[in-house]
Amino acid sequence: MLKINNLHASVEDKSILKGINLEVKAGEVHAIMGPNGSGKSTLASVIAGKEEYEVTKGNILLDGEDIEELAAEERAHKGVFLSFQYPVEIPGVSVTNFMKTAINETRKAKGLEDMPANEMLKMIREKSELLEIDRKFLSRSINEGFSGGEKKRNEIFQMAMLEPKLAILDETDSGLDIDALRIVANGVNKLKSKDNAVIVITHYQRLLDHIVPDYVHVLHNGKIVKSGTKELAHELEAKGYDWIKEEVGA
Repeated sequence: MLKINNLHASVEDKSILKGINLEVKAGEVHAIMGPNGSGKSTLASVIAGKEEYEVTKGNILLDGEDIEELAAEERAHKGVFLSFQYPVEIPGVSVTNFMKTAINETRKAKGLEDMPANEMLKMIREKSELLEIDRKFLSRSINEGFSGGEKKRNEIFQMAMLEPKLAILDETDSGLDIDALRIVANGVNKLKSKDNAVIVITHYQRLLDHIVPDYVHVLHNGKIVKSGTKELAHELEAKGYDWIKEEVGA
């Protein structure tokens, strides 16, 4: 599904990613871990197509198609979803209206008509029940006055509605208490299927107790320096990142 070859990227002429190689197949969950400044969020942003990042070498293939020249919204229409570490507030736009617009824009990009209103309402009802979301929540302005947990749950609701091929969760566990973490993780687990894939970016192993990865990759100084199974995350939790730095000679 996703194949990244020798990816180098910079922001404001500062080199951040220095040769990333990664393959994510349909049905898999990959966790990206690493210390602050290692390039985790940059990698997420580059895959999603955020324009402030410049790819200087290498390529990103989605289902065999090079998506490097595609804008962020075009990548989204092809099934790439990025949940933000710090979701923005959009006063005056309800969660429901935002989702209607997002879904119909994606349909338009595929040459389809708008989703009929009754189908849209049925989908909203099913997904909100799946994620244990109060219907009143859906009429509120996006993220305005939301708690940290509500913001993250809203992002998982967006993911549920958009049904992306590739979901990238950038530090979704940041600032969440145990209950909010469980609800968000349960939502992600319910949305996993053999046809989609998930990349989870996190500092901490605790999220991976709830969203169990097939593979764990450690990013350091813009490169993946170690890959393994979920046991690698437990090792990082026990030892920290210093042993990885020593192992790679940094």
